[in-house]
Formats: sequence, structure tokens, C-alpha cells
Amino acid sequence: MAARQPLRVLCLAGFRQSERGFREKTGALRKALRGRAELVCLSGPHPVVDVAGLEGAGPESGPCPPEEQIRGWWFSEQEADVFSALKEPTVCRGLEEALGTVAQALNKLGPFDGLLGFSQGAALAALVCALSQAGDRRFPLPRFIILISGFCPRGLGLQESILQGPLSLPSLHVFGDTDRVIPSEESVQLASRFTGAITLTHSGGHFIPAAAPQRQAYLKFLDQFAE
Repeated sequence: MAARQPLRVLCLAGFRQSERGFREKTGALRKALRGRAELVCLSGPHPVVDVAGLEGAGPESGPCPPEEQIRGWWFSEQEADVFSALKEPTVCRGLEEALGTVAQALNKLGPFDGLLGFSQGAALAALVCALSQAGDRRFPLPRFIILISGFCPRGLGLQESILQGPLSLPSLHVFGDTDRVIPSEESVQLASRFTGAITLTHSGGHFIPAAAPQRQAYLKFLDQFAE
């Protein structure tokens, strides 16, 4: 009997996460899913500048390697590299570049069985699925999606894209009861846009849970797509 091939999952980082940092944050999940899923991490296209300048670029350390650079998918203000998930944005600056980055990854690194997104990455993953379902050929519709600390994106037609009708692909929505960055009701609202959505709650905050109870839920969800 041939060995079962692991599912390939493109994972979209949150705002202010580097590619390397996101790989580390998903380390426990990667271990929990070993042999069942291959997680390919992707951070946003836009470097995020903080008060001290570029994260990780100290005066003696030299330029920050790309995989260690703190990045985001888009910004909610025109003049500042900031993002607020809970306020109506004045702009969604950089969103088209973000969509292009995901499309390029799907094309060059794929094929993928599913998408996983965390926080801002979850909002983007949901938007990608909405665009795919609406016929955008840049984005092949995945077999499933996992959204962790997700929310409905706001502003400039984004929310309308998500709300145009139910998204008809299997989805797992993971969120913490004490998440102060993305309150659980935001994740519940996003889950309501998916037909037959499965929710997985935990008692913690804004992170990617991978303890034994969550591991079993991830595996149960993914096993339905194993060949």
C-alpha cells in the first residue's frame, strides 16, 4: 500500500510577522501535523517600519535578511505603515501587491491542497477564496481553508467581496476566547460567511494553538482530504 502523501498548505502570516518568525510560530503546528500536512509559509510583500526603523536592522548588524524582515499584507492608513483590523480604514494601501504575492506563490510553489491564514493573513486568505469563487483565475479554489484569529476585512469593497454570498468550501475557524487583538466575535462573523463552517475555540489569546485537543481537531478536519 502506497504511503499517503501529505497535504500541501500555503500559510499566510499575520501583520508584523517575518517569514522566519512565522515558521517559528507555526513550529508546534508543523510538528503536530507531521506526515499529514506540509506547511509552506509566506509573509506579506510590504516591509513594516517601526519607531526604531526596520525591525532587525541594527546599526551593527547590517541589512536584515529578507526572511527576517517584519512585513505586512496591507496598511489601513495612507501615510503610516500601520494596520487596524477593527476600524474602518481610510485606504487599503498595498492590497493589490498582496494579492499578487499570493497569486505568484500559488503559481510558482504550488499546487496546494489548502490555505491557512493567521490574523491579517486569515482575512486575506478568505478574500482570496471569495475572489476565486467569483471567477478570478489568479486563484485556483483550494480544497479547504483554515483561518486562525480571522476577521472580515473592512474597507474599499473588501467586506462586500466576502459578503457576496456564502463561500462554499470546507473551512476550519480557530480562535481564542481571550484574544484581545481579534475578539472572538470577529472570527465568528467570518465563519458565518462559510457554508458548513467548523469552529475550534481555545482558552488562550492571539496565537496558533497546537496542544493535544487542537491537534486532534486539525487532524480530523484534514483527514477528510487525504487520498
